[in-house]
Amino acid sequence: MLPDEGPRPGVADFYEALAVPEGYRAELLRGTVLLTAAPGLVHNRIVTAIQDQIPHGRWERLQTQDIGLLKENSEPQPDLVVLERGKGPDHGRLLPAELVTLLVEVVSRSSVDRDYGDKRSIYAAGGVPGYLIVDPMAAQCVLLTEPYGEGEQADYGVEQTFSFGLGVPVPMLGVELETAEFPTLPPVKRHRRP
Repeated sequence: MLPDEGPRPGVADFYEALAVPEGYRAELLRGTVLLTAAPGLVHNRIVTAIQDQIPHGRWERLQTQDIGLLKENSEPQPDLVVLERGKGPDHGRLLPAELVTLLVEVVSRSSVDRDYGDKRSIYAAGGVPGYLIVDPMAAQCVLLTEPYGEGEQADYGVEQTFSFGLGVPVPMLGVELETAEFPTLPPVKRHRRP
């Protein structure tokens, strides 16, 4: 640092002060700030369909809520966050990961590797009990449970895949999600993820 410079803010400080342009959303994933376009109709319809199937009386269902995973230098913004009603703070921008029961990500063409890879290990490292990946390109849901490990080596011990049209049992919520009416995206070159 040069003598006339003041202290430089860290990435988390930069991220918190970031003015995100309209039509975009920002996430901090392992120290990298990512800007992505706002989601489309297929994405939003799937998130709404899932949210509507989770009992409101017992569970708080939050869309695009920032999650605090400070040990991972991450503040992801999942598509849907589910936590037990009354467990979360009354205010604030960050919801501590240890309060979360289930995180949901709906895959897009640009988020495939992040949703199946980076976020999988970040959420597992944060101890999030369940991570549901909904993939409208592959017409499937992947439910990940039993997180273990730390850092980039963290993962989930149980992986279950369900084609759209089948019920998806989510034991930590006590529900089975109906997927028959989940919309799909037009066929694209098959991605390499499960």
